[in-house]
Amino acid sequence: MKYSILNLALSFLMLFAVNGLSAQNKDTETDKTSYGFNSKIEIPVTPVKDQHRSGTCWSFAATSFLEAELLRVTGDEYDLSEMFFVRYSYENKAIDYVRRHGKANFSPGGQAHDAFDVIREYGMVTEKGYPGLTKGEEKHNHSELDAVLSGFVSAVVQNKGRRLSEVWFDGFRALLDVYMGPVPEDKSKEFVEVRKFNPDDYVELTSYNCYEWYEKVNLQIPDNWSYSSYVNVPLDEMMEVINYAFENGFSVCWDGDVSSRGFSHRNGVAIVPEEKVDNMAGTEQSRWEAIPASERADKLYAFEGPVPEQQIDDDARMEVFANYTSTDDHLMHLTGVVEDHAGNIYYKTKNSWDTDSNEMGGYLNMSEAYVRLNTVAIMVHKDAVPKHLQKKFGL
Repeated sequence: MKYSILNLALSFLMLFAVNGLSAQNKDTETDKTSYGFNSKIEIPVTPVKDQHRSGTCWSFAATSFLEAELLRVTGDEYDLSEMFFVRYSYENKAIDYVRRHGKANFSPGGQAHDAFDVIREYGMVTEKGYPGLTKGEEKHNHSELDAVLSGFVSAVVQNKGRRLSEVWFDGFRALLDVYMGPVPEDKSKEFVEVRKFNPDDYVELTSYNCYEWYEKVNLQIPDNWSYSSYVNVPLDEMMEVINYAFENGFSVCWDGDVSSRGFSHRNGVAIVPEEKVDNMAGTEQSRWEAIPASERADKLYAFEGPVPEQQIDDDARMEVFANYTSTDDHLMHLTGVVEDHAGNIYYKTKNSWDTDSNEMGGYLNMSEAYVRLNTVAIMVHKDAVPKHLQKKFGL
């Protein structure tokens, strides 16, 4: 395959940047990597943001995906408020939790469709219109907020033997106002109205053979707290959708697992090697930002590559889903396709751990095998589904 001079230059720069990680910890034998990438497809997207110490990856991924869609549809770049979607999702989760007498999931987590549900009811607002920052904080830190909200709804439902008050929800919203700020009332200023955008034009797909193929299923994961439906399709067809989407100018909102030992955001690569890899996985709880500076050198694990990867089929996916090896612990935004120097395909992935979280500006490349094994669900525009599959999927 022929590459442009620019691509070759970028490839050498990437090799230099990634290989340079080993210099930061020369005493660690495993701290080395020989990955280098050439871009094949690049979808225009907005800058990387930082969820910081909040469990709101679902909103950052969905918002990044939304911004890319608005850029594709309108040609205009928007900076949407992630916390606007988070705020109203908190409210909806609280109502569901209380109505189910506490027998439901109440946590910061969520799914891409949660943002779209908010859009249907409340619309979208810019980051300037609703930053959602706690007073005194420069970045999102929800440690106290999450504990306070969880404690509040738990107290409401545990008040057994007494009639539920008429003001509990007012109290809940007052807490959100204090910690995140009130939602702006003037919709003429910072609210975003895009006539060409329709939230119903998007579909979520999953792929597990414990469900019937081509049926809409209630995906049984904790963060699907709204019990929304996903179209269940065979793995090869889900991958066909992902590839078709990129070939036709669409990006993909990705939900999956990043706890695998083959996942290294710090080094910008996620793989499923045939042989065991001595590597530390990255999750929202163990993200680079949370590692004390004094300990970071010991956390710079990596691996040589490219290495042979496992062949992943529907049965392999089902096994890791059933035994909790692969869970829905993180959402990110797939924004392109790259190729390593051995010709293997990876998906360029925009994370929400800020631009300084690794040497790739907050991006990483997940191998085809990694995506096949660890994807829990994806969201795409309906037009990103090949026409011969749309009927199968009921679209």
